[in-house]
Amino acid sequence: MKLKNLPWIPFAFFAIAIGLYPLTYYLVDMHGKGLFSGKTKELLENVVWHTAFYIHITFGGIAMLTGWTQFSKRLRDRYLNTHRMIGKIYVIAVMISSVAGFYIALFASGGIASVLGFGTLALAWFFTIIKAYTSILKKQIKQHENWMIRNYALTFTAVTLRVYLPFSQAVMHIDFITAYRVISWLCWIPNLIVAEMIISRLKQKPAYAIKPV
Repeated sequence: MKLKNLPWIPFAFFAIAIGLYPLTYYLVDMHGKGLFSGKTKELLENVVWHTAFYIHITFGGIAMLTGWTQFSKRLRDRYLNTHRMIGKIYVIAVMISSVAGFYIALFASGGIASVLGFGTLALAWFFTIIKAYTSILKKQIKQHENWMIRNYALTFTAVTLRVYLPFSQAVMHIDFITAYRVISWLCWIPNLIVAEMIISRLKQKPAYAIKPV
């Protein structure tokens, strides 16, 4: 294994771990825990919100599990049809999860700051996947790669959110609502900045220059 490929190990690990995390909500009683924390009894019993929540985490998990494989040059070169099939699954998963995510963002804990933070994230997630998909239909490979990098950076918000929230509580001892308002923006804006840095670094390289393990 080449040293330059080592960063892909934690990247893949977190993508798989958080991609499987939604199973917790199906197997364990999460009342008052995790993403249900801070939600009112009335909201948790709201059928529309409850359905949207499970749609969001289920398809978001599928996006996490499938999206990171799309950057594998080895998979694209050897199994192009598999790459395309997984890509279609990813696109559908992101579209469904982002729409459901926008709806549940309207009820985010922390008021208008959190609503705007998570709502904007959902819109950006939907917009970037549409751009990624339409660019590949036009055979604009480099543009497709760039939009996929941006989109998966937003997908990876599922990881950064679950890193920042426990850190803000256990280490920094910040009030949950205060932390949630800040993290509704912090969990995805730095991700996009990193995505733009990666795109800039790859600007002079051929399309699909990302080489994971």
